[in-house]
Amino acid sequence: MRIRHTVRTGALASVLSLATFPAYAAEPEVTLDLGYASAESGTYHVLATEFEKHAEELTNGTVDVKLRCCTQLSTEDEAFRGLQLGTLDMYIITHSNVSPHYEPMDVFTLPYVFEDREHGRRVVDGQIGDAFVEQLYEDTGIHLLAWGALLQRDFYNTERPINEPADMDGLKIRVPRNEVMIATHEAFGASPTPLAWSETAAALQTGTVQGGDNGTTLIKSQKFYELADHLAILGHFSYFNPIFASDRALSQLSDEQREAIMEAGRRASESHAEIMTQRVEEVRAFLGDEGEMQVTRPDRAPFIQLAQEVQDRFAAQKGEAFQNLLERVRDAADN
Repeated sequence: MRIRHTVRTGALASVLSLATFPAYAAEPEVTLDLGYASAESGTYHVLATEFEKHAEELTNGTVDVKLRCCTQLSTEDEAFRGLQLGTLDMYIITHSNVSPHYEPMDVFTLPYVFEDREHGRRVVDGQIGDAFVEQLYEDTGIHLLAWGALLQRDFYNTERPINEPADMDGLKIRVPRNEVMIATHEAFGASPTPLAWSETAAALQTGTVQGGDNGTTLIKSQKFYELADHLAILGHFSYFNPIFASDRALSQLSDEQREAIMEAGRRASESHAEIMTQRVEEVRAFLGDEGEMQVTRPDRAPFIQLAQEVQDRFAAQKGEAFQNLLERVRDAADN
């Protein structure tokens, strides 16, 4: 089922949505499950609740979005395949966990690929992002409904404060099964250990790993501050938590409902970004104060130099399409 994916932001989106999505009562009533892996206090839940609110409002209640947290429906590692098969309606998957299933997503996983939050938003909310979403559907049959906020992963460990790459030497770090993230931690001098997200807490407790990196709010919601004493604000990986939908799920909707769901995704991304930008700094303050973590903000220059080598190496390995996308992302930093 072909849906045109476009991005509208700000006042234009509001004007268009008022004209395009009137109240309607004759549409079929459809229930869609939206799954995610984290607890109800994390960033996934914020995005999910924003999407639920906008979807039900814009469809006049004819689409009922049910939130299913805490891997009730699937793990992130399995969710992409479930969406392709149509056994899942919708699922929030951190974009680095999409990369093993859809290689072009690794461009956005590359370390320090975005200079700042504004650069990242220009990419995904503009022509580059629109083209990427269209190609994702062409290649996989999966719809990307919302990118969500652009956030950064913070680094935590049980052993020592991090101020320079030498402090990373030999640390056993939990990483997702993502080759870019593995290579990045190796470049920083650490010893990455690929583990499923669900195994992270137990691995920290047993010493199987000595640290890891996650979104700031997840470090709080999963109470990793009780397991690790040190937090470094590296900003080495930016990440999105996109909402994906299966073709089977959207095929149940009328044309008007599908358009409303796409608009709900755009609105949810905007509100999620506003909420999480403020919340991240509040959580970092909590982790340093009540969480009693020792917080450092290292000079990023030596980490960026090592990261650039990772970017170039992967671009050379991945081929022309990957290289072209990376160049377009880099060029967007100057616009």
